[in-house]
Amino acid sequence: MDDSERGSQAVLFDMDGVIVDSERYWHDAQPEHIFPATLAGEYPDLDETTGMNYKEIYDYLDANYEPKISKDEFIDIFDETARGIYRERVSLLDGFHDLRAELGANDVTVAIVTSAPPAWHEIVTERFDIAVGETISAEDIDGEGKPAPDVYEHAADVLGIDPADCLVVEDSKNGVEAGKRAGMVVIAYRTGPNSETDLSAADVVVDGSAELRAEIQRRTGIEG
Repeated sequence: MDDSERGSQAVLFDMDGVIVDSERYWHDAQPEHIFPATLAGEYPDLDETTGMNYKEIYDYLDANYEPKISKDEFIDIFDETARGIYRERVSLLDGFHDLRAELGANDVTVAIVTSAPPAWHEIVTERFDIAVGETISAEDIDGEGKPAPDVYEHAADVLGIDPADCLVVEDSKNGVEAGKRAGMVVIAYRTGPNSETDLSAADVVVDGSAELRAEIQRRTGIEG
């Protein structure tokens, strides 16, 4: 194994579809509820918007499709849907707490880097008692959300760690692109909802939580 594949000093987890299995619910909610309430014409493919901040999703829809409601109305619909998903439906990544403890015991920084606003990620961290070094939202930055690299570049600045020493875990095409454009190593986490998503830009694609844990252990150089 190349030295560049070893010894990452920080692991930056996306939230939706990685730490919690929310994408399975978003994949139903958007085409069945949110898009019909928002758009007059055709709907986008889910890969077009997955991983984006919800406010930027509206901007994308406005530029490429035919919205029939205002941005404020869209935000209200999305927010109400999100709160229900995070409070009542999602499950935590299998083995996350053990992995978090293992990384911490080996002085590897753990952070959450998400497109979700604080009101949503706080529901998740409080519900599942998640303690990480930092939780960074795309809404915290003066820049663009995923697939732009801004949120990951900001995370590296906050953590004081070189982007090349950061390991990103993402499940969306937009998220993978953001991590790579920030100069980070990216693990793509494949599950049912993203089984057909093009994740080829990632450094490696893993299937399931056991493979993910093993790959994180390998790339941080910690003992399993």
